[in-house]
Amino acid sequence: MKIISMIPARYSASRFPAKLMQDLGGKTVILRTYQATVNTGLFDDVYVVTDSSIIFSEITSNGGKAIMSKKEHQSGSDRIAEAVEDVEADIVVNVQGDEPFTERESLEKVLNVFKTDDHKEIDLASLMVEIHDWEEISNPNTVKVIVDQQNFALYFSRSPIPFPRDKEAGTRYFKHKGIYAFRKQALLDFYKLPMQFLEATEKIECIRYLEYGKRIKMVETSVEGVEIDTPEDLERAKKLWK
Repeated sequence: MKIISMIPARYSASRFPAKLMQDLGGKTVILRTYQATVNTGLFDDVYVVTDSSIIFSEITSNGGKAIMSKKEHQSGSDRIAEAVEDVEADIVVNVQGDEPFTERESLEKVLNVFKTDDHKEIDLASLMVEIHDWEEISNPNTVKVIVDQQNFALYFSRSPIPFPRDKEAGTRYFKHKGIYAFRKQALLDFYKLPMQFLEATEKIECIRYLEYGKRIKMVETSVEGVEIDTPEDLERAKKLWK
């Protein structure tokens, strides 16, 4: 089973422009993420897929592999699907470019899902981490996920889900971590399917899979790290890096 990682990397970002080129302990965020992904030792190949010549040069000038996107894309999965179409792979892992604390343990848990899926019932797998702070639960920048009894995703939202009408029900809240592992065909299918209104409303790309009946297996992890979406996140990341 050939396993590769693709790291989608846009230069522009609405909340924090050029965030991937910000300094984190002497290296850029995107280079930190690329090197952390390579250092897990889990992948036959790791590529950064970008629309930016600046990011492309940052990776290649530091000995890494990068692919320039040919088209404009609305999501990281679309960007990866275009790049992976002619690349030999069975499993494609999408590591977000703003995840410099990517580590082996969590990725290994996601990949193990496919090693035990003999009937190929799982289209993709992803990570979730339990959250307790209500400010984070209600923050629209934090994507939440709810799952069934077998940990298959039921829905993702920027709103608190489920809504705590009964605060004594013992609900656990989970944050979706932006790492996906796809069967290559599921990723190519995604690329050809038009966006529907739920994905367009929430701006959460994995909702597209649910809208078209794909199965997403969620894997719980306790490793949270820092996703760099805002300047405040970058400051937290710098403290954690030290």
